[in-house]
Amino acid sequence: MTTPAPEGDDWRADIDDIDAALIDGYQSDFPVVERPFRQVGADLGIDETAALDRVERLRERGIFRRFGAVLNPPVIGSSTLAAVRAPAERFDEIAEIINGHRQVNHNYRRDHEWNMWFVVTAASLEKRNEIIAEIESETGCTVLVLPMVTDYYIDLEFPVVNGDRFARESVASTSVDATRISETAAADLSALDRRLILEIQDGFPLSETPYRDIASAVDAPAADVVEAIGTLAADGCIKRIGCIVNHIVTGFDSNCMVVWDVPNADLDTYGETVGELPYVTLCYHRPRRPEQGWPYNLFTMIHGRDQDAVDEKIDELAEEYLPVNHERLYSTETLKQTGARYEAIVDR
Repeated sequence: MTTPAPEGDDWRADIDDIDAALIDGYQSDFPVVERPFRQVGADLGIDETAALDRVERLRERGIFRRFGAVLNPPVIGSSTLAAVRAPAERFDEIAEIINGHRQVNHNYRRDHEWNMWFVVTAASLEKRNEIIAEIESETGCTVLVLPMVTDYYIDLEFPVVNGDRFARESVASTSVDATRISETAAADLSALDRRLILEIQDGFPLSETPYRDIASAVDAPAADVVEAIGTLAADGCIKRIGCIVNHIVTGFDSNCMVVWDVPNADLDTYGETVGELPYVTLCYHRPRRPEQGWPYNLFTMIHGRDQDAVDEKIDELAEEYLPVNHERLYSTETLKQTGARYEAIVDR
């Protein structure tokens, strides 16, 4: 029987030093070898079975959402942030329709006129646009489509076994690597790569031999699968491999998307400067949509345990770094949250 983690600070009550090392130290860079838990156990001073058991227990308690790869949709195919204005009396109905699309992997209620925000991921721009059109037809709502133009900083990996009031409060700095995103670009994937992405998109098997199990599922030698997954990570199709933390369970439930109206000529300067701030977990350029009343082109996210602390950091951003018009869109309800999901990978 699954024992859920207690809410608030109590989730740490029975976390020992080894659990803490797993939670904060293995959100990425999980070994891509045939028996990864043997290596993790050796690093932690425990045996292979104990390492696997601990990860399984932390997942069962909800501290880990899943174990496996975080895919990178802009490299694999086409994705977009999107929003609708859902009437209050139809909110639940519209959420159910949108969440019914497998390619919708995140969906949040936010305190704004555009009150439902979701991500659509597909193998191609054509398929993505088809899904958007279906959502508009099924809901009767116009969709605000905001694909990423430049990725200044995106990283939801941060330590949580601490007393931080907001993400990375105890971290001194982060590095920025601005990347332009093309809606039509796609990775050069082999047939094995495509099978692997479809197989691992919901997570890796929790076993002593996860890569061997994946190999069996895609009918390929285990050595080929280990090599291919390593290559997918090196090429950017996989952002990281590890234990994916549930930030809500670990107390980070005051999460705010702040949107800014930045002069186009200054976007890179502002984006790169703000992306380097440790407490900014996401920073990217998305297009304005003036015809839909959307004037904002720079997006930032701050994840926190304390809304007052998050608001203080937003005030700091506005006063010291981004002296432009902005709005704060706090997430007030998680409607859906999974990894990126595909029905098929386009053979290019």
